[in-house]
Amino acid sequence: MTVTAHIDISTPTGRRILRELQTHKRVVKIDYPLPVGEDGLTKKTYSVEETFDNLYEKLEEHYGVDLRKV
Repeated sequence: MTVTAHIDISTPTGRRILRELQTHKRVVKIDYPLPVGEDGLTKKTYSVEETFDNLYEKLEEHYGVDLRKV
């Protein structure tokens, strides 16, 4: 049997409960939902690689040099 619980981890009690659940890795699987915007749709998230590519593009525009090759 599987139980789904919604825990508010913005409170100290919620974080304590989450830490306790994380200690039981054999029987507990924790899924973190994607953030939802004000319109109810899932917000766009970026991977680390996408974030750094965007950063390097902006730095290249500003300085005129590709910093990945420096």
